[in-house]
Amino acid sequence: MKPRVTVCDYGLGNLHSVLKALNHVGCEVDVAQDGRDLAFSERIVVPGVGAFADGMAGLERRGMVEALRKLAKAGRPIAGICLGAQLLLSESEEFGKHRGLDIIRGRVVLIPSEGVKVPHVGWDRLHVPAGAAWAGTPLQATEPGTWAYFVHSFMLVPENKAHVLAACRYGAHEITAVVASGRITGFQYHPEKSGQAGLEMLKQFAQTEV
Repeated sequence: MKPRVTVCDYGLGNLHSVLKALNHVGCEVDVAQDGRDLAFSERIVVPGVGAFADGMAGLERRGMVEALRKLAKAGRPIAGICLGAQLLLSESEEFGKHRGLDIIRGRVVLIPSEGVKVPHVGWDRLHVPAGAAWAGTPLQATEPGTWAYFVHSFMLVPENKAHVLAACRYGAHEITAVVASGRITGFQYHPEKSGQAGLEMLKQFAQTEV
């Protein structure tokens, strides 16, 4: 039986590339357009590009905020991609202060611009931060040093450093590439645009038991 994944459509993000990637790795994919569509989802992907405040507004309009929080508390696997990963955190400093889903405690802050260009656009290698382990996560089949494709100006700063599953170097800065807490995973980069390695990450997420 194919693993079933529900993708949140809240008005932001390129759904096509995410849907295509999930189909490619053998998933049965549903698209949720409101909170009711999410109610009985087995695994959920929250994609997205654009501004944090617009993303939260889109989730609110479609009744997805409380639905996602309830699913997270119930232990359902959830993966955020790019903006979707940022929305998992408590708040963002993008164009003012805005409250997030608060599923993983932390903030979204501007990438320091010293010595680098912002936005951070392009390929960077993933490494395992001190104390982190990829076994049993969507990165369990990923080799340290694998390349991933990033497009972002703001970065994830979880309150608990143990929630940093993967990081990358950007100039002199270490940037959180993946946050994780239990069955919740946030990819700051785009796994659907990161070649075969990124597709494998989505496949591993889709195989998370529910």
